[in-house]
Amino acid sequence: MKFISWNIDSLNAALTGDSARAVLSQNVLNTIMQHKPEVIALQETKLPCDGPAKKHLEILKDLFPDYEIAWNSSVEPARKGYAGTMFLYRNYFAPSVTYPIIGSPDTMDLEGRIITLEFENYYLTQVYTPNAGDNLSRLADRQMWDIKYAEYLTGLDTKKPVIATGDFNVAHKEIDLAHPGSNRRSAGFTDEERQGFTNLLSKGFTDTFRYLHGDVTGTYSWWAQRARTSKINNSGWRIDYWLVSNRIAEKVIKSEMIDSGPRQDHTPILLEIDL
Repeated sequence: MKFISWNIDSLNAALTGDSARAVLSQNVLNTIMQHKPEVIALQETKLPCDGPAKKHLEILKDLFPDYEIAWNSSVEPARKGYAGTMFLYRNYFAPSVTYPIIGSPDTMDLEGRIITLEFENYYLTQVYTPNAGDNLSRLADRQMWDIKYAEYLTGLDTKKPVIATGDFNVAHKEIDLAHPGSNRRSAGFTDEERQGFTNLLSKGFTDTFRYLHGDVTGTYSWWAQRARTSKINNSGWRIDYWLVSNRIAEKVIKSEMIDSGPRQDHTPILLEIDL
């Protein structure tokens, strides 16, 4: 089984835009399709509350003709056109689809951040974890989110093995970003967020990239757009993950980043697992 996850940073821009960045995003979508994954997880879709428009669906059907679509968008009183997630899965699957409410603070449960697919022998779930915000304004809420999300995954894990992916908005260890020293209190690398991720793993989950690649350095999934040379210089962060229940870690064959060319921001991540 081959799965791919990508924070797309606006599905509309990627599907209908004609800017240089939109073209780069379209190239990444084509690259994803070349891998012929069974499931594609997309985060930060930024769609309206009523989801993809007719035009979006037509383009998606052209790009991914043999896939079904499940989406979760931000709804009021949360911000419009904010966050959001989407699954595309092969049409020979018939998973049960849920849109979990985990009891997170503020409007986080209304921001379209989680979708879960239940298959016969496992769960496949994706998340777009809330950012701690400028000046860490949302850090306290983010800490509560981490607690609630860990509880949610643990609950799934009591029923059947879990595969969890997405943009977790945290570089777990110093080796997960290029410049840990200058980012000590940056969103995504605070002690609080790192501890939240440690706590999640301690509940029975494996970071598949580290499981296969050990303490390799210099491999990242995100490069800041604001810094024009961040990708050229590989000044990146690894904040996108494939996690699995510990008891199926040995079934993982590949966990790696997919080359997104010159496009900055997130790059897709791939999991191959023998299920």
